[in-house]
Amino acid sequence: MAGGEAMFSKVSYTWQLMGASWQVLKQDRKMLIFPLLSFVCCVAVLASFALPIILTDSWHPPGGEATAGAQVAYYGVLFLFYLCTYFVVTFFNAALIACAVKRMQGGDPTVGDGLRAATARLPLIVGWAFLAATVGLVLRIIEDRSEKVGRLVAGLLGIAWSLATFLAVPVLVLEGKGPVAALKESSSLLKQTWGEQVIGGFSFGVLFFLLALPGVALVLIGFVLGPTAGWVVGGLAAAAGALYLLIAGLVQSAMEGIFRAALYLYARERRAPGAFGRDMLSSAMQPRG
Repeated sequence: MAGGEAMFSKVSYTWQLMGASWQVLKQDRKMLIFPLLSFVCCVAVLASFALPIILTDSWHPPGGEATAGAQVAYYGVLFLFYLCTYFVVTFFNAALIACAVKRMQGGDPTVGDGLRAATARLPLIVGWAFLAATVGLVLRIIEDRSEKVGRLVAGLLGIAWSLATFLAVPVLVLEGKGPVAALKESSSLLKQTWGEQVIGGFSFGVLFFLLALPGVALVLIGFVLGPTAGWVVGGLAAAAGALYLLIAGLVQSAMEGIFRAALYLYARERRAPGAFGRDMLSSAMQPRG
């Protein structure tokens, strides 16, 4: 019973955070442009790497019998893919966060404001992408070297990295600190505000997974209807489902960026911005039990 109550409390709390983030997004719907641009650029990066890798049949990790040259080539290409992807994601996240902070401080940001803020930090974003890609590659190598133990270790290290870097992009774009300094400041802000060994008390992903189910259902219905009701009807249903999932993904990304910006402002200035309540943000991170 206690576990069920805790789960219900967490879901209810996450719903409140999503509601506050949605209120900010409603005031400035053009912030959805940033996750859209990020999505388009990430697809372009994936396509540019995927095609040659598939054609050369080098998409799978080299085995233990592989030559050193083959392993260096594989992990080298993987690092470049991580680097490009992290750069794209960080750049548009930085633009989104800059606009979200300006909106929650009473301003009226434009898309240009966000892009200029991110462009002004371009060398720092490249540095951060390099650091994140390096960590990502190390975790991937650990996972590849020992499937069961490696996945467990990589998973735990990945969670720790995600938490430590939670406020790194806001620090980078708003304070102009370098990648290592931003990482240290992110960890420091979390510890100073919420205490040692904090954990997240929210989960946007779970609720958005539930909200995405109608889109998944439409896509499945489209494939089922195709052979019976005609591929036009099935195609329209599948396309509607895919569009729904795309919009849901963009909204989720924008709202998570807004929440990250709100959490940064609370940690830095000890005030609750926008539609966020002080109690809401003070409970966003919790001591590890």
